[in-house]
Amino acid sequence: MAACPGLDPYQPGSDPDWETLRFRLAEFRLDCLDNSEFFAIYGAAQLNTGQLSEAIESLELSLLLNPENGAALIDYAQALIQDGQLFAAISANDLLLEREDIPPNLASQVTERQENWRSLTRQTIWQVDVTGGFDDNLNGAPKQDLITLTPSGEPILLALSEEFRAASGGILNMRAVGRHRLLTAGRQHNFLGELRSRTSTTSETELAQLGARYNLVQGGRSSSWSVSAGFDHLYLSGKPLFSGISGSVRFSPSSSGRCQRYYGVAFQRQHWHERGQLDGLESKLGLGGNCPIFSDNKHRLNAEISYLHNTELKQGRQGGSREGWQVVFDWEYTLRRGVLTAQFNHTRLRDRLGYSPLLALNARRVSKRNTLLFQYRQSMPVFGPGAQFIATMYYQDQLSNIELFRTRDTSVELGIRWQF
Repeated sequence: MAACPGLDPYQPGSDPDWETLRFRLAEFRLDCLDNSEFFAIYGAAQLNTGQLSEAIESLELSLLLNPENGAALIDYAQALIQDGQLFAAISANDLLLEREDIPPNLASQVTERQENWRSLTRQTIWQVDVTGGFDDNLNGAPKQDLITLTPSGEPILLALSEEFRAASGGILNMRAVGRHRLLTAGRQHNFLGELRSRTSTTSETELAQLGARYNLVQGGRSSSWSVSAGFDHLYLSGKPLFSGISGSVRFSPSSSGRCQRYYGVAFQRQHWHERGQLDGLESKLGLGGNCPIFSDNKHRLNAEISYLHNTELKQGRQGGSREGWQVVFDWEYTLRRGVLTAQFNHTRLRDRLGYSPLLALNARRVSKRNTLLFQYRQSMPVFGPGAQFIATMYYQDQLSNIELFRTRDTSVELGIRWQF
């Protein structure tokens, strides 16, 4: 093995030809296996020619041979950030800033780089949606205007009064969302606050909702788990209607294929302000998977199936506890100028007890609800930076053995979303 040549002719200089330098250095790599300066220059050449993993290996070897090699440490921190190892890069940069021999002009550059990298650990996004459209069942009324009663076993037809029939009209939806993300080593903390309102041509159907969520994600590129907690408050015509406190846990094991599967459990404590006898504790146990459909990754599909159980919290709730199952499909397609998403949800529930002697001979209520949602989003800079055009179509059809719970609803909305 020949001796490692002098490296002065191979110093990068102010305007290096990194590709040529990398090939020249590779010719005598085996002669310089114990030379920290060689691997610092070689790693820099690899880094600047797109050979990221090779650059990290060379720079690590340089620092192993000489931990005080500042040039190698500068490039090593840059290689780590390009590899997505944010906290490792910040730690390497901290070592540079602790050095007493770092030149003042270089120290200012490293300090600025450190501030930029630390800013990546926290992000706040504000979002405002303003949409308008039409809804053909604002009050969630039954499909039929006549309901069959069975008080003595014989059917009796009852005509619903006007206030209990489906009301249609124009709607204006407004939504404000704040999201904050905080990254720490191995963990991600997500905070969300949301306020939304719906005004319509019928004041009795005006809604307002306030909610907040916290989500903790821990894991790496293989397996991960997350824990979430939050609350929701719903107001109808200015009066409190519903409050819920929820929590969930999800685990995603490591996967060698294109699809990422997950398992989850969730609960919600439900309180109805005007009708406390409806209060319940809903639990959900499910499994799902997320997959790119084609190799171009423009299509993504998420599928989930879950077992549902809603426990009555106050004795005497009509129907008692109920249970069932749910299947959800989420599809996303990235177009050249926008994003198209769709969601299909099928839910089946069955009461444990008869619902009412006045309805269907006190049969246990069975409901089957199908919902379909389409949304298209496209950048619309004419309305300002971060503005998007939104078009949404929603359809719901619920079947039941009890006529009172057979409903159908269709809505269409157009509007603008701003993110900043």
